[in-house]
Amino acid sequence: MTVMSETILISARVSSEVANRLASLSKSTHRSKSFLASQAIEEFLNVQEWHVEAIKEGIAAAKKGDVKSHEEAIAILNTWGKNA
Repeated sequence: MTVMSETILISARVSSEVANRLASLSKSTHRSKSFLASQAIEEFLNVQEWHVEAIKEGIAAAKKGDVKSHEEAIAILNTWGKNA
């Protein structure tokens, strides 16, 4: 996790179920709800940013013609084994 030198207050509406889960986790971990929410948002952003970048790379590869046929893709996937 990145250490933040400056923080900014944001607010978000969540369902009562999510609020209760956050409160429960906060109590169990002895961390503030704010800390846990900040971690969750950062992790979400990391995954989403990675996903968007992967899509952009895929689109660029497709535009260059760097694609596999269905059969080639299945053959590659079959080399991964059943535990992949």
